[in-house]
Amino acid sequence: MTPTTRGPSVIAPPFTPDSAAQKVRAAEDAWNSRDPDRVALAYTEDSAWRNRSEFVTGRDEIRAFLAGKWAREHDYRLAKALWAFTEDRIAVRFRYEWHDDAGNWFRSYGNELWEFDGSGLMRRREASINDVPIREQDRTFFWPAPGPRPADHPGIPDLR
Repeated sequence: MTPTTRGPSVIAPPFTPDSAAQKVRAAEDAWNSRDPDRVALAYTEDSAWRNRSEFVTGRDEIRAFLAGKWAREHDYRLAKALWAFTEDRIAVRFRYEWHDDAGNWFRSYGNELWEFDGSGLMRRREASINDVPIREQDRTFFWPAPGPRPADHPGIPDLR
C-alpha cells in the first residue's frame, strides 16, 4: 500500500519511511508559521493532547493553546526529526528556541508521540518537553521567522 496524499501537506497512513519523514517536515513547517488556525487543521475535531502537564482536547482548545504559547514564546523557531514510525503512529524528537518577555532565551528539547486517523489527521499527541536557559549568542536557529526552516539550515541530526 502507498500513503494517501491530499494536497501538499496531508499525508495519511499507512506510513512509509518517506511519507513519515514528509509528515514530520510538514508539521515542522506548520508550527514554524506560528499560525494557530493553520496548525489546528492538522488535528481531528476531538484530538487529545498532553503537552507537558497540560491536557488539551479538540481544535478550539488547540487553537487557544497555540495562540497563548506563541504570545509567550517570542522568536520561536523549531526543528523536528523522525525518530520511529508504525502504520499509523509517528515518534519525533524536536528542538526549538525562543525568548520570554524579559529577553531570556531558552532551548526546548522534547519528544512527541503522534497517532493518526485514516485521513491523516492527528487524533492524539503526547509531548514531553524540557527547557534549558541559553545565552542569546548560543542560539543555533537563524532563519527569517515566522516561516519554514530552509532546506540548507541544519536540523536536529546535524546539531550538537
